[in-house]
Amino acid sequence: MAEPQPQQDINLDLGFGTVVARESRTRLLNRDGSFNVRREGLSFWQELSPYHYFLTISWSKFLSLVGVAYIVSNTLFALAYMACGAQALTGFQHGFLSRFWIAFFFSVETIATIGYGNIVPVTLASNLLMTIESLYGILAFALIAGIVFGRFARPTAEILFSRQAVIAPYRDTKAFMFRIVNQRRTQIVDLEARVLLARRKKGGSDSDREFIPLKLERDSVAFFPLSWTIVHPIDEESPLHDYRATDDLRACESEFLIMLNGFDETFSQTVHTRSSYKGEEVVWGARFRNMFNPPEPDGSLSIDVRKIHDVERVPLPA
Repeated sequence: MAEPQPQQDINLDLGFGTVVARESRTRLLNRDGSFNVRREGLSFWQELSPYHYFLTISWSKFLSLVGVAYIVSNTLFALAYMACGAQALTGFQHGFLSRFWIAFFFSVETIATIGYGNIVPVTLASNLLMTIESLYGILAFALIAGIVFGRFARPTAEILFSRQAVIAPYRDTKAFMFRIVNQRRTQIVDLEARVLLARRKKGGSDSDREFIPLKLERDSVAFFPLSWTIVHPIDEESPLHDYRATDDLRACESEFLIMLNGFDETFSQTVHTRSSYKGEEVVWGARFRNMFNPPEPDGSLSIDVRKIHDVERVPLPA
């Protein structure tokens, strides 16, 4: 009779795969939420996803690329008009530089369907080129408008994490804490938090890594109007119970993986974000400073988001 196989520890993997969990010596999750692994072996065309690329790059980079593409397109069409001959456009009987600028601004008028009428194509070749450019302009502006709409319509969570996490006094013991705040004026409701501790497994080989869910004081909030300090009490059941300093976290290559999930009222869609703290990014024996401003005369309250990273040293209970 075959002997039963031991059940695999579900804490040994989190979707990264056993090879990544075993071999990686860097952080698994970057502070901006991106994964610290790469996929190789795909061809350029297999990896190519222009729509996803233009949706996810920054606005400054997107607008810069659109501006460069606009200038390059008009320059190429201007050179093409010049290649159609000296009689291709009205006013082409001047020098090379003058002809280029005439062709360039005619291309701008054509691609944008402005049509001032001061410059017109004369030859068959220039008329055919103008027809092609008109179609190109219609398609290009339609694609750009669609991408701009997609960028505005795509819901994203802009949640600011405190630069460091802390091990702070908590009731009669201590707790692992970090702080978050919504950077946008949109309202997020039903925000849920999930925190996992990734570390080298105690008592195992140096290559064994485990992923342990941390029990939170509160794992969700109905409303998120100001800030939220997420707390994991370090009690006897906590995997951090035997740790005494930041060096203990660093020794086992600890990393706290954080996943947030909530509902954005403005977009009426679920948004999510993620981040992480390495062991050396945890301040042992500190607490967060108060973010609240003095009450207004009418009794309203506010917070100073600039204080989200401020901590102060405090003794921990024995």
